[in-house]
This record gives sequence, structure tokens and C-alpha cells, in this order.
Amino acid sequence: MPILTDLVAGGRAVPGHRPWPRSVVDTSGWEAATARLAAGQLTLVGLWGEPDRVHMALGEGTTLAVLTLPCSASTYPSVGRMHPPALRLERALHDLFGLVPEGLPDTRPWLDHGVWGKDFPLGRGTATRDRTHYDFLSADGESLHQVAVGPIHAGIIEPGHFRFTMNGETVVRIEPRLGYAHKGIESLLAGADLERAAKIAGRVSGDSTVAYAWAFAMAAEAAMAIEAPSRAVWLRALMAELERLANHLGDIGAICNDAGFALLNAHFGALRERALRASDTAFGHRLMRDRIVPGGVTADLGPEGNGAIGAVVAEIRRQLPRLIEVYDETASLQDRTVGTGVVTPDLARQYGAGGYVGRACGRHFDARSVFHYPPYDHLHFEVPVLAEGDVDARVRIRIREVQQSLELVAQILERLPEGPLHTVLPGVDRPCEGMALVEGFRGDVQVWLRLSVGGRIDRCHLRDPSWFQWPLVEAATKGNIIADFPLLNKSFNCAYSGHDL
Repeated sequence: MPILTDLVAGGRAVPGHRPWPRSVVDTSGWEAATARLAAGQLTLVGLWGEPDRVHMALGEGTTLAVLTLPCSASTYPSVGRMHPPALRLERALHDLFGLVPEGLPDTRPWLDHGVWGKDFPLGRGTATRDRTHYDFLSADGESLHQVAVGPIHAGIIEPGHFRFTMNGETVVRIEPRLGYAHKGIESLLAGADLERAAKIAGRVSGDSTVAYAWAFAMAAEAAMAIEAPSRAVWLRALMAELERLANHLGDIGAICNDAGFALLNAHFGALRERALRASDTAFGHRLMRDRIVPGGVTADLGPEGNGAIGAVVAEIRRQLPRLIEVYDETASLQDRTVGTGVVTPDLARQYGAGGYVGRACGRHFDARSVFHYPPYDHLHFEVPVLAEGDVDARVRIRIREVQQSLELVAQILERLPEGPLHTVLPGVDRPCEGMALVEGFRGDVQVWLRLSVGGRIDRCHLRDPSWFQWPLVEAATKGNIIADFPLLNKSFNCAYSGHDL
């Protein structure tokens, strides 16, 4: 019997949770799952809470499941004490709900910067925390000094603080502090109707509005046991691939720019702009915001939009080979990207790193191909994987994903079915739950929700792939020179807003 199936069978099944099972386990079941995670036999997909319980989504191959542990005493055995990828999730969970992960090695706050006016805002009690000065981790050695960067930066960038411990120009340790972009998303979602909740989900991270909106819609549809019409599903995939194209094109150029090669940044930036304009022509919004809703989509593709998308696909195909040639033949650029910021395959597997970060160091995971959600079960594409794990590999994975997205867009335009855009949402006469995983441009976006009677959001959790990528930035930076950090950091392009909720 598969490990995950056995863990689920050891608990009490929760009815109405779709499409994967949720099981309520006791402490022994929770600790057994933690041990399996620590042994590398399972992958941590998500970890979130409610005032009186914690949930853990786990993956094993093509199988997903959620384990739930009741917390009658507001405590639970820490997952992070044995499995480091859970550390920051548990720190954030404690900040929001006040649930104490027993044995957690790092108990410092994560999202809570002491400005909310209330401790544990989503918890039920009136408990307060003993707030002390936030201490960054120390490093031992001679001739070390620290460099503090952020949270306010020189460019147009979201806030994040980076504390470097240096030996000369070499980085001995880097420790980020995030949470500055916290917006209270989960609190805003509680009690919202589906229309408002869909708008909030699509605004979690502006560069991934399609991925978040699609994941939210799929989770809601799973909870209500309905399916969106076929044309709507194919249009969702078209939007997702346009979003992926625009972001990858922009990132490739920005990475080159951080290596001092502005020419490629200009060309890739122009292609990104053309992709955004095509999206605007096709769907009435550059980021396609509010176009995906539970039950379907709100915008159709007409002849003008079809032509705009076809034209930008042709333009990217025409220009991309020459731009790749320039990247390959510029020795000074290769000198900056090759061998810089390496992530090892073992670390990527341990953290379940998704997207180009994981695929650049050997982790062959893409939610579109692993779970074959429609319409990708009817589309042909490859998932590029490299083993080097450096900045150059992350650039090359993006390039290959651009090429694959161009093929996918062409297939969708050719095979787009006719039909309605939206299905009528049913009434919700009993609580129901749904979960979805959608492949955004950074990696897999997870959404879990519970609908109350009447169809309002009782509880919703959204997990950005950056939760499992930010720690890898730290590992990749160690041993590099501080001047390479902007380049290295951009090659990851982890989200601030999506992470901070």
C-alpha cells in the first residue's frame, strides 16, 4: 500500500472533500507523516491552520491528500523540527492563529512585525505574545561583518529585508526577513461570497493573477462537485500560457540586465510588452484579472483577440532564436551566470521546489503533466529539466518553457472548442471542501477552501510556490560574492506579495 494511502486510512475520512481525500488523524498519525517527510518519502505540499486544528497537504507521486490534527490545547507536534521546509510555514501559522508547534527550532515571528494591533488575529483566544527584538541568526568566524539591505530598495520592487554576513566580498550567510507585504488575505476571504473571494484570490500576486484565479476556481468547483464548460477550461489554459510567456520573457531580460547586459533586457522587455498587449486585446486586461471565476470565465476570445495572439506568437518565434544566440555567444554574460547560485538536486527534492527552480536542478515536477488537469490532458508538451542548478540553468529552463508555451498556445487556438463560457453554480446546502494545484509560472499554486451553507467562504488558504523557494535562495547565495546577489535573486524571482499573504 502506498505510504500516503496508509496514512489516510489510519485516520477518519472527512466527507465532501474533493478531489483528494482529507483525513483527521491523531498525534501518532501526524508524527508518522512527519517522519515520512523527514525520510524523503513524501513531499510537503502545504501546511496551514484554523483556530483549533492544523492541516498538512502531502504528495506522493501523482497522489495528494490532506491530514488534519485537532489542537484542543492549542499545541501540536512541530513538523519543522524534523523537516526544515515546514519551519516558516509553522512560524506564520503561529503568528496568525496562536497555535504552538511543540519542538519548533525557530520560534521567531515570521509575518507578524508587531504592527497589527492584535496578537494571533485569526485565533479564538485572547492570548498575547512576549514580543522581543527580532534577532537575526549569527555566524562564527574571524573578520566577519554584516550588510543590511532593504526592506526599502532602490528600484521598483516589493519590500524585503536581507541580512548578509560577509567575509570580505564572500557571503557567509544570508537571512531574509519577509512579511512586509502582508495584506490579511485569509481574513479578507473569510465570510466572502464566491464573487468577491475570486477577486481577492486573483490579487494575491499580480504577476500570477491567472494562476491564483484558476486554482481558486478549481478548488471551489471541486467543493461543489461541478465542472466548468469545455470552452471555458481551454480559455483558462490559454490565459495561463500567455501569463507564463509574459513573465518568463520579462525575467530572462531582467536577469541579463542584472548581469550588466541591457541589450537583451530591452529586446525581451519589448516581447513581454507585446504579449501583455495581446492579452489585453484578447481578454480586455493586460494581466487578465477577473477573467477566471468559479464556474467558468467572464471573457470570450473573438477574431481580433485570436489574431493578436497569433501575431505575438509569430513575433516571439521569429526573434527568440537570435536572442538565444546572443545569450550563448556573450562570454561576459556566461561568466556571470554559469556556476553562480547553485542549488543541489537533493535540496530541491527536500523542499519540493516547483517551477523553473526545481526543474533547473533535476526535479521533474510540473502540475500540468503530473496531475493532467484539463485541458492539459489533451495537449502535447514537454517538461524541460536540467541538472546544473545555477543561474544559467534557471535561464535556460525559462527559455525552453517559452518555447513550450508557444506550442501550447498554438494548439489551444487550433483546437479551442465551441460552447458556453459559464455554468450555473449550484446552491450549497451543506459544508463542502475542495483543493486544487495549478502550475503558475513560478511553480505550483495550491488553494484549499471550505464553503459554508449558502456558498460563502468559511476558510480559504492559498500557498505560493515561493514558500519552498525562498530558503533555497539562502543556500544558493552562500559562498558567492555579494555583487552577484541581485543576479542570483532575480534568477529565482520569488514572490513577496504571494508569499506574505
